[in-house]
Amino acid sequence: MRQDALQGISRRLLLGTGGALIPALASHRGLAQATNAAPLKLGVLCDFSGLYADDTGPGLLLSVQTAVQDFGGQVLGRPVTVLFADDQNKPDVGTGIARRWLDEDGVQAIVCGSASSITLAVTDLVRERNRVLLISGSLSSDLTGKACKPSSFQFGIDTYAATRAVVLPSVAEGLKTWFVINVDYAYGHSLKQETANFVAKGGGTFLGSVAFPLNTADLSSFLVQAQASKAQAIGLACGGNDWTNLVKQAHEFGIEQGGQTLIALASGFNEVAAAGLDAAQGMMLSTPFYWDANDDTRAFAGRFMARHKGVAPNWQQACGYSAMNHYLKSVRASGTTDGAEVAKAMRASKVQDFTVDSATIRADGQVMRPTYLAQVKAPRDSRDRNDVFRIVSMTPPEESWRPAAESACPLLRPT
Repeated sequence: MRQDALQGISRRLLLGTGGALIPALASHRGLAQATNAAPLKLGVLCDFSGLYADDTGPGLLLSVQTAVQDFGGQVLGRPVTVLFADDQNKPDVGTGIARRWLDEDGVQAIVCGSASSITLAVTDLVRERNRVLLISGSLSSDLTGKACKPSSFQFGIDTYAATRAVVLPSVAEGLKTWFVINVDYAYGHSLKQETANFVAKGGGTFLGSVAFPLNTADLSSFLVQAQASKAQAIGLACGGNDWTNLVKQAHEFGIEQGGQTLIALASGFNEVAAAGLDAAQGMMLSTPFYWDANDDTRAFAGRFMARHKGVAPNWQQACGYSAMNHYLKSVRASGTTDGAEVAKAMRASKVQDFTVDSATIRADGQVMRPTYLAQVKAPRDSRDRNDVFRIVSMTPPEESWRPAAESACPLLRPT
């Protein structure tokens, strides 16, 4: 194994998730038949050691490995091998890893849960090399907008869907004035702009915003600016440890006691669990998946928790399973690993798994799954550490995602 593939991950962590470069388990017969064939190499690129590691990291790797195992560990008579690496939330590191995988290691598809700035760069690399990009944790709406590629697929949620699901209902409930605190890179700026658009669409007023550098520990000055705005709603346009720190510090500042309401624009299960229900209770957020939604999601969650220290899967990790499962089905259906042919097969069939029932894939690569408005439970209403959300409502696919007529993606324009 190359030392640079570890990127600072502890040996114990690697062993706990199954190793850096492993053939997924398969039936003995199928594995024996595929032993002499060249492996189909797939990569998982995301944060394994920084502020997004709980959102993606070992959990995303585990989900992808589980999808491969459930598929039988092989396709077209070839064993499937999963590589992974830590992008360290640095575009140069992430693109360097992706380039090496594609040019030297023969990786045919990358599951990307990286920061949007990294994933946007990787889209070009994958397209140029005729491979496939499976997006399961990067939220910039540009990925299915102006930066869309026929080789890229968005299996998760984006900044348009995430903000739409929570901003419009909040404005309708009376939160008419808004201020946003956003992380200072593509993801945060996209969340801010989408929020401003939906506030205006709902008849509210967007008062302004302030940006902070990624992975900032002391966020007090930014919270002071939000307080000074007198906005009824303060949107938190960030994720990972940044979001958790904002919520904890806002709770200490007494922001909500002062009459302002915190709105989570794109956070999720892990951030809420880390912040604690005392600090986050009552907050509204959007999600494309919740582990406790039905019998199928609970069945997957049970298997996942048994291998993930009892922690339930979040939407990024579940969508990683969905992406890999659909990719392998499409390789089998097309009879090849050629990127363009696999991409055509992916769009030609519906996504069917425990996360979604028969979702189509639009020309821009968006999996047309529904989104859900969730509310963080109060501590007294929670059974255990994984019981954090109450699903309030569902937004159907045709309303969740940016309308094709409003998209900047040329793939949605008739030729």
